Amino acid sequence: MEAANQSMVAEFVLLGLSDHPTLEKTFFVLILLMYLVILLGNGVLILVTVLDSHLHTPMYFFLGNLSFLDICYTTSSIPLVLDGFLTPRKTISFSGCAVQMFLSFAMGATECVLLGMMAFDRYVAICNPLRYPVVMSKAAYVPMATGSWVAGGANSLVQISLAVQLPFCGDNVINHFTCEILAVLKLACANISINVISMGVANVIFLGVPVLFIFVSYIFILSTILKIPSAEGRKKAFSTCSAHLTVVIVFYGTILFMYGKPKSKDPRGADKQDLTDKLISLFYGVLTPMLNPIIYSLRNKDVKAAVRNLVGQKCLIQ
Repeated sequence: MEAANQSMVAEFVLLGLSDHPTLEKTFFVLILLMYLVILLGNGVLILVTVLDSHLHTPMYFFLGNLSFLDICYTTSSIPLVLDGFLTPRKTISFSGCAVQMFLSFAMGATECVLLGMMAFDRYVAICNPLRYPVVMSKAAYVPMATGSWVAGGANSLVQISLAVQLPFCGDNVINHFTCEILAVLKLACANISINVISMGVANVIFLGVPVLFIFVSYIFILSTILKIPSAEGRKKAFSTCSAHLTVVIVFYGTILFMYGKPKSKDPRGADKQDLTDKLISLFYGVLTPMLNPIIYSLRNKDVKAAVRNLVGQKCLIQ
């Protein structure tokens, strides 16, 4: 009976900007340009962390993972969004929706854990520099990064497995650009209490715990930096973690803004409010992956030097 109910919804309709066709071409160009910047910026970071031997350290290994993760995260949704801007009827199959939700959910959870691992790396480097080569050896940081991916994927698998077991036998219209798990759950013709509880627990584990871990790490980091007698020494120590701290603030700041903003009524009408919410959701998915390589490039002398060397070697070869 459950299988029969599920078969009644073979695909979902993604509304996107269907109600605002004049905006679709404009946002197609804008999102495409942002996606290309994401691919180029993160691709270059991955390239330099692999090719430049000076960057074969735990911090840049984590950075390479973060860049690859950002490419995977955006690629799981942005091509679908771009196709939707050009397609009159925007649909996605039930299985395609499940895959897209799995990838997005997995990448989001993995990034939270990975940022926590990067905070620990900065903590050891600044607070225990003499023990850094031992604590953050290759035997330690590779499993840490691998564990982040495994944890994010396992969590997503549990959430999506619970979601696809629900019967979907009514409305199949999703008022978003992609298959967002909460929007999909609202279409189920069954009790979703277990799903909501499961997602709540997952948010505590994959959002709350890493935030707490990062916060505590930076308390110790700042305490250690303030104890350095010289201003130049304090500046040098802070510069080694400023890029990561900026990325953390941008990442969690956008999440807080996205999900914590008050649900006030727009005086210009519900349609205008709905459009605003859609656009915020859209840019939330591309803003952080686009800014990450820019932040690490602008605030990191080693990365800038590696990029210059890579470009210089390519020019010499040509």
